[in-house]
Amino acid sequence: MSVRETALAALSARLGAALAARNPAPNVLRNETVPQRLPPGGLVVVRDGETVEETPILSPLAWAVEHRADVEVVAVTGALLDALLVDIAAAIAGDRTLGGAVEWAQPGAPSFDDAETEGAAAARAASVPVTLSFTVAGSPLA
Repeated sequence: MSVRETALAALSARLGAALAARNPAPNVLRNETVPQRLPPGGLVVVRDGETVEETPILSPLAWAVEHRADVEVVAVTGALLDALLVDIAAAIAGDRTLGGAVEWAQPGAPSFDDAETEGAAAARAASVPVTLSFTVAGSPLA
């Protein structure tokens, strides 16, 4: 498994574990489409995103990588959406290395949107960019 994949899996696992304590707990998925029906606890989808910066380190050869994952949050009410966003930020701030998978994880400011789902007049959605910083020895694709 690549360092990037390890980092994304650690982010997804960290959010899943942290949000499981909520009642009702949201569904935490990775790279899935948003279903038409929202679960009562909301929905959190971790998207792989893209690498935003690769900086070479010359001795020994390595790459400092910044990868931006997107965490999509969908809830039926604004209050639930706000609570999920706070819990996501707290989960990442509670373990900035995601169990040693990255050197630093940093959530960004969310962007908000309305989502169309069945059974909800106007569900609220937000997308949170999460920057994952890590070092890769040799090729940045490893």
